[in-house]
Amino acid sequence: MVWRPYVSFNIWSQFASSVGQEYWHCDMKRGFSRARKKESLVKALLEQDTIPQHIGLQAQKGIYEFHQNIQLLHQLDGVEIVAEKLKLNQEPIEVKQRVIKILTNYHQEPILCEKNIIKLSRGDEGIPEPILIQQGNYFFNLFVALDCIFIESDNRLHILDFKTGTSNFDRRQAFVYLLAATYMFPGQKAVASFYNLETSKWSEPITATDAQLKAIQSKLAQIAQEHQKELGRYKQNPSAFAEIFPANPGISCRNCQFTSICKFHLLEVSA
Repeated sequence: MVWRPYVSFNIWSQFASSVGQEYWHCDMKRGFSRARKKESLVKALLEQDTIPQHIGLQAQKGIYEFHQNIQLLHQLDGVEIVAEKLKLNQEPIEVKQRVIKILTNYHQEPILCEKNIIKLSRGDEGIPEPILIQQGNYFFNLFVALDCIFIESDNRLHILDFKTGTSNFDRRQAFVYLLAATYMFPGQKAVASFYNLETSKWSEPITATDAQLKAIQSKLAQIAQEHQKELGRYKQNPSAFAEIFPANPGISCRNCQFTSICKFHLLEVSA
């Protein structure tokens, strides 16, 4: 397979945080996860899900299990059966409690029930097939992992992304999904939305004009180029790691998975 520059929403978010979340942003996190991901210590950390990541994955698996056997949504012990399938008794108490609450919420309000689902991800399928995009004379791969796609009554595609925790919805992610849909389902109208499985909050449906999607594609091409250049700079001069990927020690250290190997992290961050 021909190697090409690549990008995803996750990489975009590592380059620039959403509006209002700038104080959480740290370029060095991107450096560890992208430029140094093959180093043994970094690789080991990347293979360990953080608590929020693990809760999100287990929640996704739970929704998948409900729809593998739709009768579970109508059984009084449906939540217990899915919890057993997910082996939640072997999980840390925070993970177990929050995922059971998510399963209970969904059991009471199964938002996908009776939807015409054409794709529902389990969440652990691995790296998706890339979408090859041409921007002028520049080619790059776009990686997009979609949680769920169903068809609305008006025949529109509805791309749904599940969330957990308290983070705000990021419209950039919805626009990336809508751009991907134009390549995956050419000529078909689409809408995207987010649904928080813990708060049962659904975002407004998000659509995009052709002009907006062209702007998003251009932005992704720019990020792919910047990402490629950064990796090249680091490969040529590994000692310049902290200059290429500057640290932002402070509040961003709280939930960082690289604190054990980052010499810039703050041991204590005041509230």
